[in-house]
Amino acid sequence: MIDPRAIVDPSARLADDVSVGPFSIIGAEVEIGSGTTVGAHVVINGPCRIGAGNRIHPFASLGDAPQDLKYAGEPTRLEIGDRNVIREYVTINRGTPKDRALTTVGSDNLLMAYCHIAHDCVIGDHTVFANGASLGGHVSIGDHAILGGFAMIHQFCRVGAHSFCAMGSAVAKDVLPYVLVAGHPAHPHGINARGLARRPGFTAERIQRIRRHYKLLFRSGLHLEDAVAQLAAEDDADAAVLAEFIRASSRSILR
Repeated sequence: MIDPRAIVDPSARLADDVSVGPFSIIGAEVEIGSGTTVGAHVVINGPCRIGAGNRIHPFASLGDAPQDLKYAGEPTRLEIGDRNVIREYVTINRGTPKDRALTTVGSDNLLMAYCHIAHDCVIGDHTVFANGASLGGHVSIGDHAILGGFAMIHQFCRVGAHSFCAMGSAVAKDVLPYVLVAGHPAHPHGINARGLARRPGFTAERIQRIRRHYKLLFRSGLHLEDAVAQLAAEDDADAAVLAEFIRASSRSILR
C-alpha cells in the first residue's frame, strides 16, 4: 500500500490499509487512520494526526510550520478528522503556542484545490471550501459553512454554521450563522435559504423564522444591542444561536 518511492519516517504510525503514493513524504510523529489514501507528491509533517477514510490528493502540504514570524519551532499540532477530501495544493499549517498550539479540521469536509488553512484555525464538519478559499490565523468555521472560490477570511474572524461566503468575499468581521455574505468588503445579502433547504431539519417554516430573525437584525433599524435582546427573548433555538454568536463576537459582525 506504500509506494517504494515514498519516504515514511520510522516514527510515523500508519494503519495497515493506508495507501501512500509515489514521492510523498510522511514525516516524524504523523499518525494516519484506516482507509486514508495519500496521493503522489504529498508532504505531511508532524506532529499531526489524520483520521480514517480521508482522500488526500497530489501536492497537498499538511502539518508544516505556521506562517508566523513569532513562531520559533515550538511543538504544535495539526489534527484532521475523518472522511475529508483534500484536493491538490491544499496547505494546512500547525498551530502556534500563543493560541491552542493546535489547528483542527473536523470530518466530512471538502477542501478544493489551492485552499489555505492557517495556524490555529478550527474547522467544523461538512464544510465546503471552493478553489482558492483561504483563512488567516485563528479563524473559526462552523459546521456546514460554505466558502466560495477565493473567499478570504481575516485572522480571528468567525464564520457561523450554515452560512455562505460568496465567490471572492473579503471577510473582516464575523459572519452570522445562516447568513449569506458577498462583496469586497463583504456585506450580508439575506440568509442562505437554498443551502438550508437542502439540509435535514430545516423545514420551510423554520427557514421563514430564520428569515424573520435576519430582518430584525439587519432591516429593523434597531441598535444591535436592542435587536439581540429581542432575539434572546424569543422561544426559538435559532434565535438563541444568533444572539449567543453576536454576544461572543470580539471583532463585531458583518452588518
